[in-house]
Amino acid sequence: MKRAAYERVFVTVGTTKFEELIDKVTDPTVVNELRRLGCRKLHLQIGRGKRPIISKSVLGSDIELKFFDLKTSIAEDIQQADLVISHAGAGSCIEVLGAEKPLIVVINDRLMDNHQAELAERLSQEGYLLYCTCSTLSTTLAERNLDQLKKFPPGTPAKFTSYLDAFMGY
Repeated sequence: MKRAAYERVFVTVGTTKFEELIDKVTDPTVVNELRRLGCRKLHLQIGRGKRPIISKSVLGSDIELKFFDLKTSIAEDIQQADLVISHAGAGSCIEVLGAEKPLIVVINDRLMDNHQAELAERLSQEGYLLYCTCSTLSTTLAERNLDQLKKFPPGTPAKFTSYLDAFMGY
């Protein structure tokens, strides 16, 4: 069975600063894994972080790079993507899963008491997404099969709230 090509990759850090993720996703090792997956367009939403300085030799002529800081909605960016790499914000995760896009969540392991990591781990255990840290992103791209991810079931906000409440122990 042939794997899907992930030509359009969208990376989002939400409204935060997560420069480590932006730096990692533009690292030659990760770029090469994205290229292997079929990436030809890499779009970065950098939030409140600094604009990345990326050598043309890293991307080559085969990957188009665009980035922006913030905008009202990233729904269109998500819809146009074949793969989304995101910070672990619950809103971002649910928006991407609701759009039925393959999702890799990258945990910011520098945060203390990171409840976002718990949610990402649970959604990964249930087969809806992959999660990793910045240091393991390249390995996750290389070794994990994105085609095996399950579609997140459509639901109502009330059911999702109940799911989160039960997950968090309320």
